[in-house]
Amino acid sequence: MLQILHCLTCLLHHCDDCIFSTWCQNSLRVRKPHLLPFNIYSVVLPLTQKREQSCPATNTSMLNVHLVPHTHDDVGWLKTVDQYYYGDRNNIQHAGVQYILDSVIDQLQQDPARRFIYVETAFFYRWWKQQSQNTRRIVTQLVNEGRLEFINGGWCMSDEATTHYSAVIDQMTLGLQFLNETFGECGRPRVAWHIDPFGHAREHASIFAQMGYDGFFFGRLDYQDKARRMKTKEMEMLWRASESLTLPLADLFTGVLPNGYNPPEGFCWDQSCNDAPIRDDPDLEDYNVDEIVQRFLNAAFYKTNHIIMTMGSDFQYENANLWYKNMDKLIKYVNALQAKGSKVNVLYSTPSCYLQELNLANLTWPLKTDDFFPYADDAHDFWTGYFTSRPALKLYERLSNSRLQTCNQLEVLSGPKSTSGPFGEGDSDTMKRAMGVAQHHDAVSGTEKQHVAYDYARRLATGWAHCEVLVRNSLAVLSGSESPRVFCENLNISVCPLTESSQKFSMNVYNPLGRTVSWPVRLPVNGSLYSVTDTNGKAVNSQVGNYVCMSFKLICNIYDMKSSSLLPLLSVRWFHFSINNKSVLMYVFKFLKVTFDDTTGLLSSLTNLETNQTIRLTQNFYWYNASAGNNKESRQPSGAYIFRPNSSDPFVINKTAEIQIVTVSSTVQEVTQWFSPWVSQVVRLYEGHSELELEWTVGPVPIADGLGKEVITRLDTDIESSDYFYTDSNGREVLERRKDYRPTWDLKQTEPIAGNYYPINSRAYIKDDKHQLTVVTDRSQGASSIYNGSLEIMLHRRLLYDDFRGVGEPLSEPGEFFDGLVARGRLLLTLTPPNMAADVHRPLAQGMVLQPLLSFQDGTPLANTKLEFTGLQDALPPAVHLLTLSQWDKDSVLIRLEHQYQAEESKTHSQPVTVNLQKLFSTLEVLGASEMSLGANQWKEDMNRLQWNTAKASKPLLLSAKDPSPWEVTLNPMEIRTFLLQVRQL
Repeated sequence: MLQILHCLTCLLHHCDDCIFSTWCQNSLRVRKPHLLPFNIYSVVLPLTQKREQSCPATNTSMLNVHLVPHTHDDVGWLKTVDQYYYGDRNNIQHAGVQYILDSVIDQLQQDPARRFIYVETAFFYRWWKQQSQNTRRIVTQLVNEGRLEFINGGWCMSDEATTHYSAVIDQMTLGLQFLNETFGECGRPRVAWHIDPFGHAREHASIFAQMGYDGFFFGRLDYQDKARRMKTKEMEMLWRASESLTLPLADLFTGVLPNGYNPPEGFCWDQSCNDAPIRDDPDLEDYNVDEIVQRFLNAAFYKTNHIIMTMGSDFQYENANLWYKNMDKLIKYVNALQAKGSKVNVLYSTPSCYLQELNLANLTWPLKTDDFFPYADDAHDFWTGYFTSRPALKLYERLSNSRLQTCNQLEVLSGPKSTSGPFGEGDSDTMKRAMGVAQHHDAVSGTEKQHVAYDYARRLATGWAHCEVLVRNSLAVLSGSESPRVFCENLNISVCPLTESSQKFSMNVYNPLGRTVSWPVRLPVNGSLYSVTDTNGKAVNSQVGNYVCMSFKLICNIYDMKSSSLLPLLSVRWFHFSINNKSVLMYVFKFLKVTFDDTTGLLSSLTNLETNQTIRLTQNFYWYNASAGNNKESRQPSGAYIFRPNSSDPFVINKTAEIQIVTVSSTVQEVTQWFSPWVSQVVRLYEGHSELELEWTVGPVPIADGLGKEVITRLDTDIESSDYFYTDSNGREVLERRKDYRPTWDLKQTEPIAGNYYPINSRAYIKDDKHQLTVVTDRSQGASSIYNGSLEIMLHRRLLYDDFRGVGEPLSEPGEFFDGLVARGRLLLTLTPPNMAADVHRPLAQGMVLQPLLSFQDGTPLANTKLEFTGLQDALPPAVHLLTLSQWDKDSVLIRLEHQYQAEESKTHSQPVTVNLQKLFSTLEVLGASEMSLGANQWKEDMNRLQWNTAKASKPLLLSAKDPSPWEVTLNPMEIRTFLLQVRQL
């Protein structure tokens, strides 16, 4: 301790002659000479003594069975997060996380050989806050000794199909930051652990690898794939999770757990189980030691003499004594047989210790380059319905992510007054925690009970309420005006009381992207003619017209505004509105042409006027009749998880569309189509835009006929796609898909529709040699290409039966009026040559994820109001995205810079690009910078991951370009770099 205090004194005063200089710099991770030391977080991070090798001894001549005691604690599912933590509403499910942690900590102290792993930081964070200093001291000792080990470490165990990579990185960072601040290096997880998500995304593996994890274990694997892997002993592999990143940056050792995440059959000793305890008194009638010991024999489907057994399951260990007492006996009696020639050695262990043994074996492992979607656990049970389940919650989560990034950015740019200013106390932490919970694999996935879905939405709303205060304070600081402002939360249904009642009002637009964007704005107003001016008093092109506001035919006045000059990232701009009597000129747009069939009212063609391309394009809406059944044995029904149509042919909702309204103006051209009382669509072309917007409204989905419905829109073209289509992985890299095919095994297709569905987070496309049709989405959805030249996207689901996967209720959302949920969303279509497509869909998708934030003030801005602000000195290069800008502590800021193009997908942008960290921000002086892991819990230079061998030849990649200087950061295709900056407000 005296050494540490001396180092703190010396280093904080820049003493280079400290007698402990080398030791201090290694321990305190101070960057010298050109970077200043960081604040207390950066100092505290490494002070905990580095974890000693605490793994138990194994026997190289025996089969070593690693028992891993664990609990799987869903951050909401059948009960809310609060109900699970406190053990409330046990009539739904008996589960109380606080009691699990209490009991486990008590039992770990009874025997130093015992181990336990814990995953969900959201729960542990809450429990830790309630503990005494003595309990905290005990827990810290257990962590330092490796007896309590944190695995995965994110705020939750995120879903992998329906989450966006930016939100995944944020929730992981949130959990890892807490563990680092609390336990230092010994609290850093080494292993990713996704034992319950329903399929596994390649981008998640890439994220884990870049965060410094040594390996990844999961529980759910397609039943056909699992049978093949068990036969060929390929349950463990090296997952190459990127085609762009330099090897081995995205390589991750991956293992499939033998029993999902449950104990072997007959070995569940929780109070919730019915398996027999070990009865080891030979004088008793029910003595069963010999019988139980014989069950540890068959592990032939793993390559080494080490196997892992998960000893635990959902919300187990509330009475940990039951588990540990029986596992103690199991270890004792199995190992006692070694004296009689047994070759089985059983031990308490952790995934990290197991992984270490596999690495020491120095074997060659099979290579995996695709992903693990879709997942099926039986011939007709494909878990592809949840890609779309609860579409409104999926959109709300995506919009909340955009708002959180805006909140984070404005907190950095406006300084301390953002959290304590004229509009009160605001914070971003509440929203970070709400978003962290929302990434859980039973949250944004849509697989929770209805009352839990309401709770997730409530948490997001509460988080935004806290952020909203911060944003108001920040905009007051940046503009110099403390005038009240409002955020119109219901613009999606054309409701904004201020704009509908004011003769004059001002709109403030904040653009969270690092480049100039052109963003159409639609507002409900009470007049027919408006004049709109920007910050320089220049007229802005606009139009007022009558539009459909709701799913029923209510006509209202909507103001359309097209701003072609929104500023780069961190930019604020004001627009002023007032009623006048000027007319608007009309002209034809230059980028796209859309035609409609005069007879059917449907789309008939799409033309890119720049590239002189035309395709036949027909679009309509359909529904699959969901399979029904009151028990799984008779017929597997569709439900929150499972998609199982009872026919491969969907029902068309209407072969024709009634064209209700046609609007032609200088800002927008649009056609409103009515397909039925519950399905409508607005087709829009905006001036200056190269994409076609389809704004769909579906619901309430009728069920009076007794049929569950899974609603899709299908785009049929003359593109020769030849059964190939392409989907993104968590919003980043794109994977090739092929109908009725899996790259890893010979597929026996048993569900021709559901078995060909894949998750899309931001885009999907089909292409041939000349044409590529790309669809950019506003939320995660399920998609497929069932026919040559077609692309279908599932928009909404309303079902009448549970699918017997645990949730225990049908997916039938009541909606606002209890007659079914109305969902509304947008699809953006682009037509390009394939070699130009990424240049269009990459920025388009980022713009959909990070949308400008609008706020409104009555009247005109005050005379001293600063009407324009830009947080960047210059726009970022087109290939670069500012993924993260967040306050880390008082004097330091966390940033992530991302190259958003894959290798070779763009002639223009798939090249290395360099950014100068000192020339980024207009309001911040950057004093120091240290590069960190993607999870921001390790210095980059300290990352030292386990290395693995694979027999398959690697695809040659271009060498990564290097940084020209300490301040100049070079990004290679698909690379994300994370920095902790020491800054000073200008």
